[in-house]
Amino acid sequence: MTGPTETPAIPEEIARTILTPRAYAEDAPVHEAFAWIRANAPLAQAHVEGTYPFWVVSRHADILEISRQNELFRSGEMPTTFTTIEGDQIVRKLTGGSPHLLRTLVQMDAPDHAKYRLLTQAWFLPQNIRGLEARIREIARAHVDHMASLGGECDFVSDVALTYPLRVIMEILGVPPTDEPRMLKLTQELFGAADPELNRSQSAEVGGAGGLDDLQGVIADFFMYFKSITDARKARPGTDLATVIANGQIDGAPINDFEAMSYYVIVATAGHDTTSSSTAGAVWGMCQFPEAFAAVKADPSLIPGLVDEAIRWVTPVKHFMRSATEDTEIAGQKIARGDWLMLCYPSGNRDEAVFDAPEEFRPQRSPNRHLAFGYGAHLCLGQHLAKMEMRILFEELIPRLKSLQFNGPATRAAAAFVGGPKRLPIRYEMV
Repeated sequence: MTGPTETPAIPEEIARTILTPRAYAEDAPVHEAFAWIRANAPLAQAHVEGTYPFWVVSRHADILEISRQNELFRSGEMPTTFTTIEGDQIVRKLTGGSPHLLRTLVQMDAPDHAKYRLLTQAWFLPQNIRGLEARIREIARAHVDHMASLGGECDFVSDVALTYPLRVIMEILGVPPTDEPRMLKLTQELFGAADPELNRSQSAEVGGAGGLDDLQGVIADFFMYFKSITDARKARPGTDLATVIANGQIDGAPINDFEAMSYYVIVATAGHDTTSSSTAGAVWGMCQFPEAFAAVKADPSLIPGLVDEAIRWVTPVKHFMRSATEDTEIAGQKIARGDWLMLCYPSGNRDEAVFDAPEEFRPQRSPNRHLAFGYGAHLCLGQHLAKMEMRILFEELIPRLKSLQFNGPATRAAAAFVGGPKRLPIRYEMV
């Protein structure tokens, strides 16, 4: 790793803020920290006690530059999400040397990444998901009808945003509706490990060995569930995505159980949680900025813009890590072989050089070059499905909404990796 005297450094207090789950729950502290970094040390190293030194990549242009060079900046050699030195050492001991408890597309590099991505890629291409539109619209309409039945008040997160994308992805995957609550709970425990209301221990922020024990337990439960799905689909193949994964082959050989289970987990969790956060974010944005609701209400052609702006404004995935495979230079800074870099998507998505008034919620924002789906080889596989789900829901909801406002304190999950709105009480009139 490059020494602290050789490169610009970020003050430890500011670096700690962007690593602190509570800062994301409070929202303002983390965006203030990122704004300081963009203005004063846009590509600099952070040195925080108990962690490896890491570069904080805060600008939109630098995130793009690193994301497009997948051979130079790899995902698999160091942890792909931020962890402490202790956490990394524990995981490597558990796995026999690997820094990863799962092996999904997120942790893979070439050539494996492209091979495993091809297993399911066709399912998520725009021309193929169009065939799902009618069924997704039925699910959306049922959720809007449910919202209408609640008497003009609801928690939009728990009553609509959590269950709508969950139902869609579980139908695609082949999970029965009766098991959806279990999948939701496991997903919240996985991504909400630092949130005392969401983590498995139901305790204050957990870290180190305790946090990893929780995560191991969650992953083990996912694996047990999907092992039975795999066995069933191998014995009786169907037309769902689980069948594709269960019977998938790489280079002519079946994928092993660990990689199949990992594949299920990433589809079953990322396939709905990030969409839920962005969906709730759209309603949060329209409550906080009533002019945004008025604009979309007056001109429904802005709904695709509402979708993209919600995804940018929330940025459910907060970061991914990369490691440099050789000495290089980015934006005038010398990056050494082995250096660890944090791609800070909320910062890139509020970069003043790219977005006018980035803190504002503007469905009319065009172009909207947000980075919430990543870029390059790791561009989110489900981006088209996520945007279609959100578009359909708001096509069904916006025409029926006469008014919309907050109905109490809205809160966000304490999560420095994946997170978004946790509670969103609203009051509304519907037709």
